[in-house]
Amino acid sequence: MTHMAAYEKGAGKRDISISEYFRGDYMSFQVWKSALYGILGFGIIVALNVLYDFSTFLTDFYKMNILEYFKDLAVKFGVFIAIYIVVSYFIYAYRYYRVRKHLDTYIRLLNELYAMYSNEKKQ
Repeated sequence: MTHMAAYEKGAGKRDISISEYFRGDYMSFQVWKSALYGILGFGIIVALNVLYDFSTFLTDFYKMNILEYFKDLAVKFGVFIAIYIVVSYFIYAYRYYRVRKHLDTYIRLLNELYAMYSNEKKQ
């Protein structure tokens, strides 16, 4: 019983809030959120890369083919986001599976506790 109370106070709060979603809803929300953070992260990485070597970027800016530069950047972005989304999908699928497993154990223990209390009241 103390194990169940500790679970309710600790990891159970997060697990119960995750379990309130259907699997598809939870997964799609988390993947969309990860995609937005991935876009933001990629933008920050590109900006820092340009700012790090800004003088070279400015001197090469007039020499380079802008269309080719942005095409290369778009390909890198696509590969980055695709890998990021696939990895985040598997991470959140595993988290949802783990939460369901913990809650199934918690529900089983609650049923055992209820059965134990029912037997005590009958006696």
